[in-house]
Amino acid sequence: MATEAAPDESASAPDAYEALLDRVQRWNAVGSASGVLGWDQQVMMPEGGTPARSKQLSALSSVHHDMVTADETGELLDELDDADLTDEQAAVVREVRREYERADAVPVELVEEISETGSEALQAWEEAKAEDDFDEFAPYLEKHVELKREYAEHIDPDRDPYEVLFEEFEPCLSMERAESILAELREALVPMIEDIRESDVELAVDTFEGTFPEDEQEALSRDALELVGYDFDRGRLDVSSHPFTSGNQFDCRVTTRFDETDPLGAVGSTVHEFGHAQYNLGLPQEHFGTPLGTSRDLSVHESQSRLWENHVGRSEAFWREFLPVFQEHFPQTEEATVRDAYEAFNQVYEDNLIRVEADELTYHLHIVIRFEIERDLVRGDLDVEDVPGVWNDKYEEYLGIRPDTDSEGCLQDIHWSHGNFGYFPTYSLGSVMAAQLFEAAEAEIDDLDAKIAEGEFDDLHDWLGENVHRHGSRYETNELVKRATGEDFSADAFLDYVDEKYGELYGI
Repeated sequence: MATEAAPDESASAPDAYEALLDRVQRWNAVGSASGVLGWDQQVMMPEGGTPARSKQLSALSSVHHDMVTADETGELLDELDDADLTDEQAAVVREVRREYERADAVPVELVEEISETGSEALQAWEEAKAEDDFDEFAPYLEKHVELKREYAEHIDPDRDPYEVLFEEFEPCLSMERAESILAELREALVPMIEDIRESDVELAVDTFEGTFPEDEQEALSRDALELVGYDFDRGRLDVSSHPFTSGNQFDCRVTTRFDETDPLGAVGSTVHEFGHAQYNLGLPQEHFGTPLGTSRDLSVHESQSRLWENHVGRSEAFWREFLPVFQEHFPQTEEATVRDAYEAFNQVYEDNLIRVEADELTYHLHIVIRFEIERDLVRGDLDVEDVPGVWNDKYEEYLGIRPDTDSEGCLQDIHWSHGNFGYFPTYSLGSVMAAQLFEAAEAEIDDLDAKIAEGEFDDLHDWLGENVHRHGSRYETNELVKRATGEDFSADAFLDYVDEKYGELYGI
């Protein structure tokens, strides 16, 4: 059950707090500008623009770093150590202090080098993926690994560097807790997937076979966004090589991608990115540029995208409303039933190599593979040149399939081109959290399934807004989940959900 947060008593803020808040808003404005340039690089920028863009982003990262780590920031934080603050003000100071202490430990020259390497590596990754040539990307990956090890060492030389990097994306849950949840998923899902592969139940997996032109898929994706309630006045839909979301509560943009043989992939990616955008757009506008107007962390962010993709978009109820829309765009599917669509969208693949096209269950083994590889890279237990072979071996061991090309294998994800080591575990953590949040929403919203079947999403939007979005970063992860659900963060709801859902689908 949701716990209503008591509003802070209005109190005049100390002068030091107001001065700190002004600084935070200014450096976050610089960060927002960098985000727009990053979006443009992946969506609109001509191919030849990389040299200039890498310099632009590097300069902005340096300005941002200088503003965060300026002596004045530290002095204001010191002044607020014993100040009489409201709960909201204390939360802002806590979040700013965390950002300041990490940034202050890292030389600005290293920040600039990481940013510039990321821009160069992005173009190299795109070309390497297109040409199926890992060797073209390898030098940039190796440089990223070296730079991020150095980055972690500056922050805390006595700790596991991968753990330090994981905290960039999930500062409120321990590495030990993350590994424990991943282990729970692996232990439960591997035998479940084996049972599914041995099942003699035949799902309607050929429901959407054929050719589905990209322009019509784009129109369908726009209709899907309209249905679930995306605000196009504050957003837009574009195409990128890897779907992503970028923005804030005033301007939040989503991208997707299209495969003419896989229209469900576009639907899933689009609804997934909508969940990210809806979180950003639901953050308090009056707190823009401060921790109270900033999303909690990537595990919580991913919980929103996975909730909409899996618990809504993959549900039988959703397809009662959406199938007629789909059939308007693709009349060749007019014989399909709602049950057919539901089965097709929830089949468990035996041979899928691509994470973003994976089903709900095997998806987490894709995450475990990436987690183990990047952890070993950062710890120095794996050489970059060995990544393709280790990747392929792990796919064969965990999923029983082996990539034929690096484009289908270790080059498929964009994250390492940004140097985002520690990001991948948040995908599984977010999926687990999504199940826990959705279970609580179902308990509090009368007949949520029926509302979804009728295309009525206001109550779900309101519940998520009230329990997650409006809080920004006021609460740390476990407290946010506990306030929303009445329980500490755990994998229980997710494991119950997949057991019931796939047990019914496959008769296991």
